[in-house]
Amino acid sequence: MNKIRIGGVPEHFNLPIHLAIEDGEFEARGLDVEWTTFKGGTGQMTKALREDEVDICILLTEGIISDIIKGNPSKIISVYVNTPLIWGVHTGVDNKLNAYEDIFDKNYAISRFGSGSHLMAIVDANSRGKKIKEGQFKVIKNLDGALLSLKNIESDVFYWEKFTTKPFVDNGQLRRVGEYLTPWPCFVIAATDKILKEQPENIIRLLRTIHDGVDNFMQNDTSVHLVSERYGLEIEDVERWYYSTEWAMHGWVNDKMIKNVIYHLKLAGIVDRNQDIPELIWKR
Repeated sequence: MNKIRIGGVPEHFNLPIHLAIEDGEFEARGLDVEWTTFKGGTGQMTKALREDEVDICILLTEGIISDIIKGNPSKIISVYVNTPLIWGVHTGVDNKLNAYEDIFDKNYAISRFGSGSHLMAIVDANSRGKKIKEGQFKVIKNLDGALLSLKNIESDVFYWEKFTTKPFVDNGQLRRVGEYLTPWPCFVIAATDKILKEQPENIIRLLRTIHDGVDNFMQNDTSVHLVSERYGLEIEDVERWYYSTEWAMHGWVNDKMIKNVIYHLKLAGIVDRNQDIPELIWKR
């Protein structure tokens, strides 16, 4: 059996894949799947794809599109989560920052350049007619780094998925001053050109297994309790998240959605307006 290395963030969105691995669903289709957790988010995963440390990742839509345009030898093979991501906009509890409208001249904690915490801060600011300078960003690697940076007031603002950070808001480590919704499906599945060339049939089988897994997850009455137990989230919070989240059950990727993301990336100056756009989607 050829091994397929798959990676994602340590968040509740990926539980359907973990359950499929644990239940032997990939193995039943003749697939040897090895999971790697990337605490550093999308920026860390795009780097891993570039350096052939992983074959497939579940990552933020805007992050992988930006990185493929900038030379990442990968393709989007499916949407993973159809619904937008709710970004919580946070500050430290001792920070004097109180109002969402006052964040744009402050210092931002980001996991790394090219990550969602970096890109969405720029897109959000741009949508409000604001500009963030490169010098305002401080790389903190992951959520743990952000908690320390915000506590020490080395940075003032941090964008991260709302329900992942909610326990830290509840226990008084963070304050949420706002929210931002991505104007597109939040997660896609991307694979390296290398694995697509070497194992195309296995990738199709892998996608079918993932899509069956998310279908089961969406139909399973115990999913809310599973998420609550595994990720230490309150039942009420998980219910709000679960009943506002829809996973993709097929591999079709909407060209118009891709154009929407590219438009916003160009508008925000993340992608050059005159940049040639390479093929982004895997053509079966």
